[in-house]
Amino acid sequence: MYKILEKEKLNELVYRMVINAPYVARKCEPGQFVILRVDEKGERIPLTIADYDREKETVTIIFQVLGYSTKLLSEKNIGDSLQDFVGPLGKASDLKKHKRVLGIGGGVGAAPLYPQIKKLSEMGVELDVILGGRSKDFIILDDKFEAICNNVYYATDDGTKGAKGFVTDVLKRLLEEGNKYDEVIAIGPLVMMKAVVGITKLQNIKTSVSLNPIMIDGTGMCGGCRVTVGDEIKFACVDGPDFDGFLVDFDECIRRQGMYKEEEHACRIGLGGD
Repeated sequence: MYKILEKEKLNELVYRMVINAPYVARKCEPGQFVILRVDEKGERIPLTIADYDREKETVTIIFQVLGYSTKLLSEKNIGDSLQDFVGPLGKASDLKKHKRVLGIGGGVGAAPLYPQIKKLSEMGVELDVILGGRSKDFIILDDKFEAICNNVYYATDDGTKGAKGFVTDVLKRLLEEGNKYDEVIAIGPLVMMKAVVGITKLQNIKTSVSLNPIMIDGTGMCGGCRVTVGDEIKFACVDGPDFDGFLVDFDECIRRQGMYKEEEHACRIGLGGD
């Protein structure tokens, strides 16, 4: 069993938890993820590792309440335990000691972005970051990014923090102002990552994205997380989740992500009945 050591509500939908998970903490690297179950009857939830502490043997997860299982997870408290916490899964991010890197995090995408930016900071890379959200309340980890980055820029739909608009608006402005980056790391909604790549590809700025397709077993056997990258079939759980954004078929990813929307909305698991 994996005990919850810390719990923090970041906004009305997003929670941060620190889990005692010695094996995962010893082995994990930025970009990797875990699959957890809240209880013995629970479904498997893939979550990117948001931080880790090898000495304390802890792993930090950040999640948004979207359905029944994440709601159950949000109701757990400090001292409670999770049934399963399997990992680290996936490939670690291929982080290079570039001169200057730009990170872009949309909403909860800031969570998986943070460990990559933190590692690059430790490597001595000059870092700028753009964080976006619906409003200032949906910007997360801003204090942590500000502590390790040269510049942190913000974009919100309503203009309550930073520029009013999208992260791509800020990206365009930075490039127009003559800022040069060796790489862009973009993590967030698929439409956001697609839009970022549409800009960076024009200037041939290497761009890494993190994909979150439907995932079940986390070992590449079920095939649910298959994506097309450079005309090849890849499995996000074992070949990713990070991929070259220039090669990703985003339109296919978006279509597949919406395949079970109707069933998800009709789901009544655990809400009564047989």
